[in-house]
Amino acid sequence: MRIAGLAMNRYTAGNSVTLLRNGAEYFPALLEAFAVAEREIWLETYIFADDAAGRRIADALVEAAVRGVVVRVLVDGWGARHYLNDELERHLLGGGVDLLKYRPEIAPWQFRSHRLRRLHRKLCHVDGRIAFVGGINVIDDMHTPGHKPPRVDFAVCVRGPLLAPIVQTMQRVWAIVEFTQLRSSAVPLFADEHPVAPTGTQTAKFTIRDNLRHRRDIERAYLAALRTARSEIVIATAYFFPGVRFRRALVAAAARGVHVTLLLQARVEFKLLHWASRALYGQLLAAGVAIQEYHRSFLHAKVAVVDSRWATVGSSNIDPYSFLMAREANVFVRDRVFAHELRAELVTMIESGARPVPPQDWAQRSRFAKGLSWIAYGVVRVAMGVLRYGGDEWWRSGWPQR
Repeated sequence: MRIAGLAMNRYTAGNSVTLLRNGAEYFPALLEAFAVAEREIWLETYIFADDAAGRRIADALVEAAVRGVVVRVLVDGWGARHYLNDELERHLLGGGVDLLKYRPEIAPWQFRSHRLRRLHRKLCHVDGRIAFVGGINVIDDMHTPGHKPPRVDFAVCVRGPLLAPIVQTMQRVWAIVEFTQLRSSAVPLFADEHPVAPTGTQTAKFTIRDNLRHRRDIERAYLAALRTARSEIVIATAYFFPGVRFRRALVAAAARGVHVTLLLQARVEFKLLHWASRALYGQLLAAGVAIQEYHRSFLHAKVAVVDSRWATVGSSNIDPYSFLMAREANVFVRDRVFAHELRAELVTMIESGARPVPPQDWAQRSRFAKGLSWIAYGVVRVAMGVLRYGGDEWWRSGWPQR
């Protein structure tokens, strides 16, 4: 038996990693893989919506189950509560799909901090020969109330040795959920890792975040790239509220001449976090970090490119929820061709749908706007302390610059 975690956080050669843009490319790739599945399909998603995309995926999963493929679908309890309705759930279960919910105990009149430990990963593998990792839920690109253009997000299609840790972590989480819900299981808690033959030329690693052995792994992978950057850092993330180490790494990179660009969400979804994150703008802008706010549509991406040679695509935002609470999964790629392709996508987004935040204008914004940001920052900071997440490491820098 190979101990889970040995293959994680280790770059391996011989992979094929293909960038997928939005559900428009992601869902057809999933459907194609499902159509030729022979043994098993494993799918993890935070949201499984009853819309056009969700029904297509559900139908394909049922068709695979009917022809004898073992189909296992794991959805988050919170996401399922809001998107997976009874009709779609009956369709999946009635069609032979094995459906589980991660932490389904959601009660609006009861709140405990551990319930924030959600399954935020978006993973899939078919027959252990092809996998998908990214930030795209099973929900239509146009399922964005109030936003006419499609949601912007990314995923990757993976073949090669990187499959081994992906398969292993999906088996392990499934077995844990079955064990905690007192279900008998044919899936071992400590599954063997089966090596996969090289199928490409790219070097990459698969990294998870959980609440045990891999609590800081994704954050550490980011920090290693930021601290060694020489010319350029481009980060696109839907939710941006980093801790002190991450902010210091960005500031230090800008100070040594690295061109640092943050592509952040302009449209407001969660008002408190939106205003709290804007409290950090002053420190970053003063240090020379460029901030672009994407306004054209809803930004759901969680990607980055450093020096056009290192890139990451995954489910992890740069905020306390992703770095400290949820189960997340990212692929990190050391390949100039892949990094250049992703960078080109981000540059296009900046040029066609983003507006820069001018440092001088930001410094001269109204007292009301400044006060709102400070109050929101303080509320989030206190809430994190009450929930006992992050500790001094996350907040040690004190209040943001005004």
